[in-house]
Parts: sequence; structure tokens; C-alpha cells
Amino acid sequence: MLTLWRQNQNLLRWSQELDRLFDATTAPEVLLPAVDVTEEENRYVLRADLPGFEEKDIDVRVLEGVLLLSGKREPSSEEKQGTLTLVERRYGSFCRKFALDFAVDESTIEASYKNGVLTVALPRKEATKPRQIPIHTS
Repeated sequence: MLTLWRQNQNLLRWSQELDRLFDATTAPEVLLPAVDVTEEENRYVLRADLPGFEEKDIDVRVLEGVLLLSGKREPSSEEKQGTLTLVERRYGSFCRKFALDFAVDESTIEASYKNGVLTVALPRKEATKPRQIPIHTS
């Protein structure tokens, strides 16, 4: 099973609310992309909504049994020109962590990015088959 890593989640929400209170237009915002996880026969498939990101700005890693998704989106130089009168599009960085509660074949993990959706396929390792141990008599 793939489990969402929730360390310091309440602190993050509190910090985001404080940023919004003081000045949401100048405070860097932490993004929290929506994620769906599907369990299939031999793998889990994770899909994260990352509209407006470029492939080079997204990082996918597995470290000590944790899947790390991170990235950063900044306004382009064209978007920085002029005076903003309304800001609804979100910029900033994100980091999502998922504990892998199963053995993953890290060498065959695949990630793809198309139409603003990151897809990560996490194949399970082949289960170790039980081995019969012969009993010898003396």
C-alpha cells in the first residue's frame, strides 16, 4: 500500500494561512498538487496534477522507502511585466512524500509527464518464494 507521508502537515497548513493573512501576493506559496493512487495487480500508479510545470522543474525520487515528488513553478518573464491586478494562478514549490509499504523494484520505476499530469508507475518486487528446507537425520 502507498501511504501519504503527513509529517508536520498541520504546521504547513498554519504557515500557509498566515502567509495568506499578511499578503498572499508577495508571500511564496507552497503548492499541494492533487494526487490519485491506483492499485493494480503488480504495481501502484500515482497520478499528480501539475498544470503549468515543465518537465525539467519536476523531481521524482525514492529514498529509504519513501517516494518524493517535488518541483517549483515560477512566473515567466512575460508574466512578470506590468502591474498585477488579480492573482489566482499559483506559483512556488511543492514536496509530497509517500511511504512505500511494499517492496518496490526501484530499477523499473517509470515516470511520465503529459498534459499537466505526472504519472509514476511503481512495480512491486517479485515476492520471494518460500524455500523448502530439507531435514537431515544423523
